[in-house]
Amino acid sequence: MSTAPTSSSRSYTSSLRSEQAAQTRQRILDSAAECFATNGYAGTSLADIAHGAGVSVETVKLSGPKRQLLLSAFEQRFSGSEGREPLTDRADARAVLEIADNDEFLLALVRFIAQANARTSGLWSAYVSAATSDAVIGESLLELLKRRRNEYRAAITTFDDRRMLSTDVNRHELADALSFLMSPESYAELVEQAGWSTKRYVDWQVHAIRRIVLEA
Repeated sequence: MSTAPTSSSRSYTSSLRSEQAAQTRQRILDSAAECFATNGYAGTSLADIAHGAGVSVETVKLSGPKRQLLLSAFEQRFSGSEGREPLTDRADARAVLEIADNDEFLLALVRFIAQANARTSGLWSAYVSAATSDAVIGESLLELLKRRRNEYRAAITTFDDRRMLSTDVNRHELADALSFLMSPESYAELVEQAGWSTKRYVDWQVHAIRRIVLEA
């Protein structure tokens, strides 16, 4: 005589399926990030992503269209999770903000952004390139740049609150300068193209921020 599944067994089966689905999506996004970073947006196919993830093309399609895979892969690589929540919502970002010593805080902040830029190495170029031919990605990029400006303005406010700014200058211009210094483009040019070590890059960033932003 067969026995009907209990609520606990159904819950277990549902949890297992959810976990397997999450793992599959993670493999797909990891593969998408690698493919886009290596081959660019136009040079990457869903078949390429499927091959890297060890799944079928149909399974990849269930995770979303190609453009969405690019956006989700970038979000996850940069901030650690899908979605558009501010970086300050992350536990490691909050830990940086809680550092009391200003010198240690600045070094930790630079390292935090440098690590995010390193994770998205190559992927940022694919993102920017795709934005020129795909309107949806283009709108997403504009929104991302807007959020980035707001986050750097918040960083300038934090510097101000910590009494790290020496004079009463235009805070928006300081935020623009900070965004430029810590941009993915600066990381790509100095580390990937010029061959700087990560330590050299971080040391330069700290020095540049002190001279250009904090001593402006």
